[in-house]
Amino acid sequence: MTDTSRVLIFDTTLRDGEQSPGATMTHAEKLEIAAMLDEMGVDIIEAGFPIASEGDFRAVSEIARAARNASICGLSRANPKDIDRCWEAVKHARRPRIHTFIGTSRFHRDMHSLDMDAMAERVHEAVTRARNLCEDVQWSSMDATRTEWDFLKRTVEIAIRAGATTINIPDTVGYTAPVESADLIRRLIAEVEDAETIVFSTHCHNDLGMATANSLAAVEGGARQIECTINGLGERAGNTALEEVVMAMKVRGDIMPFATGIDTTKIMNISRRVSAVSGFPVQFNKAIVGKNAFAHESGIHQDGMLKNRETFEVMRPEDVGLAATSLVMGKHSGRAALRSKLKELGFEMADNQLNDVFVRFKELADRKKEVYDEDLVALVRQNEGESDHLKLKSLRVVCGTGGPAEATMTLEVGGADTEVTETGDGPVDSAFNAVKALFPHGATLQLYQVHAVTEGTDAQATVSVRLEEEGRIATGQSADTDTVVASVRAYLGALNRLIVRREKVAPGADTREISYKDAG
Repeated sequence: MTDTSRVLIFDTTLRDGEQSPGATMTHAEKLEIAAMLDEMGVDIIEAGFPIASEGDFRAVSEIARAARNASICGLSRANPKDIDRCWEAVKHARRPRIHTFIGTSRFHRDMHSLDMDAMAERVHEAVTRARNLCEDVQWSSMDATRTEWDFLKRTVEIAIRAGATTINIPDTVGYTAPVESADLIRRLIAEVEDAETIVFSTHCHNDLGMATANSLAAVEGGARQIECTINGLGERAGNTALEEVVMAMKVRGDIMPFATGIDTTKIMNISRRVSAVSGFPVQFNKAIVGKNAFAHESGIHQDGMLKNRETFEVMRPEDVGLAATSLVMGKHSGRAALRSKLKELGFEMADNQLNDVFVRFKELADRKKEVYDEDLVALVRQNEGESDHLKLKSLRVVCGTGGPAEATMTLEVGGADTEVTETGDGPVDSAFNAVKALFPHGATLQLYQVHAVTEGTDAQATVSVRLEEEGRIATGQSADTDTVVASVRAYLGALNRLIVRREKVAPGADTREISYKDAG
């Protein structure tokens, strides 16, 4: 690279992030998130693992065709079938990339029953095949931070000679520490033959809570690509959070003189969207995008903020796309005001979409004294992307201290209305029992989570429900001032997704290894 201060942002929300149990996204949601990533300035989007399923292949292929600016990357294991399938998916992108990998530590060599020489040959064959198809090839030494130095150096040099343009050094299990992360990259740059011809990348997991620190340390050591996800989404404890590394370099440019192409004002909107489609709420005290990141309750803090915001804030809320004020809408607000406010929150709406949201906004405003930004976001996102096989038509719940709760529900199932009354241990349990009676199914409840969108007894409740059925996992999310109604709609949303999720494994895929998708 000619600009040594430029750090490429490689986003893997749609691949590594989606591997987090329960975070599986629908086809339409993947395309939407990819478009948002492209618009915000992500350099490389890892769109998926094409050989994993026909659905993954279609998603990567469509993202590749639609991308305007970003390179579109697909993941493949180090074998011909994976690499060929990956190329078929990404080849229509303006800037396609094949990302192939194999674990190089002794743990992974033992798992593959390969000695060092056999694994080195696998690296050569994989990168050579990928480079014969695509000019931009990334190779990852999975579990690099636990790989013996001599063997890591050997495989990196093999990959470079075979034509790799980016070498990724993953901390697959979140094992390393910042000083080690920086030193490893420095040593690779200093000792690997032809290191100056490629870009070194870092991919850090957060098992010990050091993913962001390790990624930034790697950049200090010479890495010029960071692999990350929105909200730090990912398996186990997650990945390096895009918003954290980007804002750290922006705010602390005095000690980290590096730049990215990210439009940081779009961070909050995409954070909310990824949270909604994945069903993983952002913790309140999460850096940059958490609800409390710019909230101040302590008297000393509030006094300091009133005198000078810089007393207790190192960045402005506006820098990440958070409005400075949120309380502006009410039941007397009109369509023009609503359109303007939604645009400020990152939602461009056609007239028919605006009309639908406006009707629901008025209904909400009649029930709430004050409508906040968070209420509007929840309103817009409610029931997006769901099929309509199951629809809640009416619900009446009776509960109290005198006995079991009772729910009377009318549900539209495939276009026909049916009604039932069921009891349960509380209002939500009775309502879920009514759904099961009207639509028998074998799905098990893995997660039921409620949090208030805003403050007050009239606040909307956002409910996330995760269901599992025969190995398929689906998440539903809904918001309403009535927690039970929100719960049922979220439950139905998850069921609707299970109904339409019937993707088959792609021809030629080795189903014994499909779950083994992590390249970092």
